[in-house]
Amino acid sequence: MTGDGTFFDTGLGACGKTTSDSDLIVAVSQDLYDTFPGAGANPNLNPICGKKIQAHYQGKSVTVTVVDRCVGCACGSLDFSPAAFEKLADFSVGRLQGVTWNYV
Repeated sequence: MTGDGTFFDTGLGACGKTTSDSDLIVAVSQDLYDTFPGAGANPNLNPICGKKIQAHYQGKSVTVTVVDRCVGCACGSLDFSPAAFEKLADFSVGRLQGVTWNYV
């Protein structure tokens, strides 16, 4: 998939786990999260939780774990923890356009 990459302040995510800014984690778009096969009424039990994603941007890559959903993200876009975002680009870039990614 391809989308934008942003970063967020971590904490308690939709998967029910508390994370920190130093964790290599990601939030996927609400559309993707809510329609993932097997998703039900309890977001903590969504099968997408814990899935690994490898994201690529301008020759750099990072492997992250899905722990949250991003309400403001377009389908295909990813919201990274600060530590994960920093593996792809400097914070000053803000929004990464053209991040490609796949499940691993």
